[in-house]
Amino acid sequence: MAKLTREFLVKRMFKDTKNYPYGFSRSGDFSISESKALSEYGCLIAALVDGQIEPETNDDNNLLAAAFGKKEPEGAAEKAWVKYQKRINRPKLGSVYGNHRPAAVEDDDTIKDDLEVEIDD
Repeated sequence: MAKLTREFLVKRMFKDTKNYPYGFSRSGDFSISESKALSEYGCLIAALVDGQIEPETNDDNNLLAAAFGKKEPEGAAEKAWVKYQKRINRPKLGSVYGNHRPAAVEDDDTIKDDLEVEIDD
């Protein structure tokens, strides 16, 4: 396998087809500048965070510190990456079809058989 270089990663466009199949700019989660920053620097930041390449410059160290929450993000790429991580790691909401809980989870305390309903005619 060829060794990844910083120049190759900066030239490569970052995509996340699983979470953003139509791109960052069409998702509504990111502004135009944030989607451009993610597309341009996302591969580099992902490689730095995953440990595929070592940080070479002070900017790389700042990107890593912001990605791991050790400092507030300052640049556009840092802010976009932190926002992207918050978006993809947010808790999943319930299904459109309702909350499917197994029947074995219900406690006997929650089932009430003595419920009386009065209907006026």
